[in-house]
Amino acid sequence: MLFGKTKLELKVGIFVFTGLVILGTFILLIGDFKAWASGRRINFLFDFINGVKVGAPVRFSGVDVGQVKEINFIFNPQENKTKVQITGWIRREVKVPIDSTVWINTLGLLGEKYVEIIPGKDYAHLVTDQPITGEEPIATHEIAKLAKNIASDIDESIVKIKNKEGTIGKLLYDDAIYNDLEALVADLRQHPWKLFRKAKEKPVTKQ
Repeated sequence: MLFGKTKLELKVGIFVFTGLVILGTFILLIGDFKAWASGRRINFLFDFINGVKVGAPVRFSGVDVGQVKEINFIFNPQENKTKVQITGWIRREVKVPIDSTVWINTLGLLGEKYVEIIPGKDYAHLVTDQPITGEEPIATHEIAKLAKNIASDIDESIVKIKNKEGTIGKLLYDDAIYNDLEALVADLRQHPWKLFRKAKEKPVTKQ
């Protein structure tokens, strides 16, 4: 009798647990459906998205209006190359002009990547089903390469200055130029009227 009661309680527990799981899943699906129903999809095309992930924010004029829902690869036969298509969800009341600018931005220096939309001016033509081609973000290795080139140019300039090359190097290390400048300054202090002296015009020779 005791064994039968325990078996019945086990069945009831499994039934209740299964019902709770189904109810929770149903609530989540309904919530997601309502969220999608109150907004609309918008697609962006990029060659490089610099680490944007599903769930990243989509901003319009700096305001959060949605999020990234899907990221897929799309082959473009006209350009014969593969592009990355970001499918975002945005609030239905947000109107995106077709001449809007889109790029990948970062929250802070090393923060989360997100999609930024800067609205254009052509509100007579809005984005509907056609994707917007985004501006390519600068990759981290490109920034590092640029910084390396700048540092290399600075190093070369410092070496030239130390070797008394170039205008700055001669000014700093060539005593003759320094003495000439010192003499010129001393002369102008004694005869400041020379600063206002007009150069004599050369006589015009008749042919």
